[in-house]
Amino acid sequence: MQAQDDLQTRWWNLEAKLVERFGKKPDLETILFLIGIQELGDIRAKYSKEQKQDLMHVAVCTLLAQSGYFELEAVDKDGWPHFKQLKSMPTMDLMQQDNFLKDHVLLYFERHDLHTDTEIG
Repeated sequence: MQAQDDLQTRWWNLEAKLVERFGKKPDLETILFLIGIQELGDIRAKYSKEQKQDLMHVAVCTLLAQSGYFELEAVDKDGWPHFKQLKSMPTMDLMQQDNFLKDHVLLYFERHDLHTDTEIG
C-alpha cells in the first residue's frame, strides 16, 4: 500500500500546483486535455468535441510512449501527431487503469519540468 500512498501524495501535490495555476482543481480528463494541447502546440479559444477527444488520445499515447506502449509514427500536415502501438496494455481494473495513467501523468510533468512553477501551455 506504500506505493499507492506515494502515488496519491504526488497526485495531490500536482493537483495543488494546477489549482494555483488555473484557479480550480482539474480532473484527470482535464489534465489529459491540457497535455494534448501541450503536445499539439496549438492553443485555441475553442475546440470541437471531436478535437477534444483527439487531444486526449494524443495525451494518452504520449504518456504511454514513456513506457514503450506507443511511439510517435508521424505528424500530419495539420500538425497532429499519430502513434503506433508497440505492445498490448496489461489487463487492469478501472482503479488500476486510473493509477497507471496518473503515474504516467506525473512522470510526464517531471520530465517536462512542468511540476514546478513554470507555466503549462
